[in-house]
Amino acid sequence: MFKPRPGQLEVLSYKSGKMGISAVPGSGKTHTLSCLAANLVADQQLQDDQEVLIVTLVNSAVQNFSSRIAAFIQEKGLLPNFGYRVRTLHGLAHDIVRERPDLVGLSDQFSILEERESSAIIHSIVTNLLPSRKDILIAYIQDQKDLEKYEVQKRWAETAEQICANSIRIAKDLQISPQELERRIASSSMEDSLVHLVRDVFIEYQRALNMRSSVDFDDLISLAVKALTLDPGFLIRKRRQWPFILEDEAQDSSRLQEEILALLCGADGNWVRVGDPNQAIFETFTTASPFYLRRFLSSNSVKRCDLSHSGRSSRSIIFLANELIRWTKSLNQQKLKESLDSPYIIPAPAGDPQPNPEDHPDAIFLNKNGFSPEEELNIVVRSIFNWLPGHPDSTCAILVPRNDRGEEIAAKLKAHDLPIFELLRSSYNTRTVADTLATILRCLADPNQPGKLAEAFEKVSLIGKEVAKSDPHLKDLINLIKKCNRCEEFIHPTPGKDWLQKTVLQDKDIKTLASFREMIRKWQTAASLPIDQLLLIIGQDIYTKPGDLALTHKLALSLERSAALEVTWQLPDFAGELTQIASNKRKFSGFEEEDSGFDPERHKGEVVIATIHKAKGLEWDRVYLLSVNNYDFPFAQSFDTYIGEKWFLRNNLNLEAETISRLTALIKGDQAGMFLPEGKASMQSRIDYSSERLRLFYVGITRARRELCITWNTGRRGDARQSIPFEAIRTAWEGRDEPAK
Repeated sequence: MFKPRPGQLEVLSYKSGKMGISAVPGSGKTHTLSCLAANLVADQQLQDDQEVLIVTLVNSAVQNFSSRIAAFIQEKGLLPNFGYRVRTLHGLAHDIVRERPDLVGLSDQFSILEERESSAIIHSIVTNLLPSRKDILIAYIQDQKDLEKYEVQKRWAETAEQICANSIRIAKDLQISPQELERRIASSSMEDSLVHLVRDVFIEYQRALNMRSSVDFDDLISLAVKALTLDPGFLIRKRRQWPFILEDEAQDSSRLQEEILALLCGADGNWVRVGDPNQAIFETFTTASPFYLRRFLSSNSVKRCDLSHSGRSSRSIIFLANELIRWTKSLNQQKLKESLDSPYIIPAPAGDPQPNPEDHPDAIFLNKNGFSPEEELNIVVRSIFNWLPGHPDSTCAILVPRNDRGEEIAAKLKAHDLPIFELLRSSYNTRTVADTLATILRCLADPNQPGKLAEAFEKVSLIGKEVAKSDPHLKDLINLIKKCNRCEEFIHPTPGKDWLQKTVLQDKDIKTLASFREMIRKWQTAASLPIDQLLLIIGQDIYTKPGDLALTHKLALSLERSAALEVTWQLPDFAGELTQIASNKRKFSGFEEEDSGFDPERHKGEVVIATIHKAKGLEWDRVYLLSVNNYDFPFAQSFDTYIGEKWFLRNNLNLEAETISRLTALIKGDQAGMFLPEGKASMQSRIDYSSERLRLFYVGITRARRELCITWNTGRRGDARQSIPFEAIRTAWEGRDEPAK
């Protein structure tokens, strides 16, 4: 039975109008908002065609809200799943557009392009355009001698693709078409090669969508606004259908999200916005901003309510989180100073139904000295190895700033047979299967290369044999294949020309290699089949575990969709697509629990590995925060380094920030912004990014209930420093006069 605190009771007393709620981490906002939704359904005497509309940020939160509201509804003796609708913003936009596609020029049969397919289209367009745009890289490269280096070419292609994808997203959020963008560029005489590249990719991308009768997720939102604006009668009907709007995670609202909900609410409607500006962590190169919630909270027409009490964390952890707010508010740089703000977290009062965990200051570990990246991983693994056996009923998480760091710690823990669960773009098992299949496809594409043949043999041999990596005998066989100068004599021997028979090997080794040869020959024969069929044949030959076979099936379906989009793709292209998944550069979902709602309590005795972004809204008994250095958590200082500033580009330019700044100014008609001096946008992006990373650090700290361990590393080159915000709270922790209160 839910026993609300005084602040929660104030929220639950809401009947109508506009209310803004600033909720600190662990304040029970989701539970409170769910209870409010159930109260409104039960008490407001809604008509059969009316619903309380709940809008939240991600799909997993939809199920979380739905189940909680259903439980409250049943407590009231009502039937669940009636009188309310829970949607993400994209889900809501889809509902609106699907009801009246004619208003926005779509047929009833329009489809929605998945994010993966959208990325594939942009990748193809950029790949085709870049060879004719060498002048862009020439203009921005640090050293002209590096122009033809493979690594530079590869990184530049990735950078250009990212610039175009995010620029198109911004353009769509600002509701401008490719044709209108082209017209404005022409009328402005803007001679910017990157903006011109964005324009051309945008035109081709939208043409590709039109050919497929498809829209992407960004289109959905702007089209929903358009539909509501074009037909006043339609808008009136939607307002009647949803007389109450409850918005969760409002700190991550974008301009268009606010516009859609404001349209549905109307001037005198009922709108409750709940969020925490201190947890706004999705700003970078999007139009999401805590500004919209802060403006709403400060409006005279809005009743404000703060949920400041939290029973999630111990007093020591609350001390660290509040100290980070206090220190931030004392800064001189205005943007950084505004990164975090009150309300501070207040521990639950005595007798509270949701009490804080017992406080143990000795359970806080803030490492002063940095480690090498490898040392940091080893120290964390040793710590978990010692801690986990004694805490089988506790939850534990390792939170990382980037997916690749999560992948590294996952591999370390796996090698020590420690139980893990991943909340990364893809899981360890998914990455392993994708990597094995990619290696085999590369071998089939070029079977006369002994190195690729040896790699395929190694991957197949390692399946189900984690210890085989250190097997010297296996290494000998791998090295033997690498020395096979005429691979055809191994794969397709003829009388007198059988490489395998010429080797001096034991019978069991000859049998092993002969078995591998038969598989390669079979796969070569199947290589002319559609890619999904080829992958399934390979999977059936090498895997026996149901999970691996199921993953192979999902990957095969994914590549089948890629083949439909990219009709010219050959085996190396499909191998590259699998490598993107294997290297954690692309999300591949399907079996991940996060897609249907992740609950840490189901993973007691395991180590959950997640990015801090993915950990938002979750909590664990023990939390490790890794890589809290001045690369992953910079502070706009001259000695900091930034992920957006590519090493091969001159003058530490952030070309994505430069391009988006000029593009946004062009769309808004800001003449001064269109012709800012080079480097201004890059400098501003440093401040904006540092501000967001401050909030990300705050989110990471507040995921911990009882124990918190924070470490930092010196980076790949050994020159990274401790993050300044981390140093600030560590100093405050060490200098406190008494146990944290």
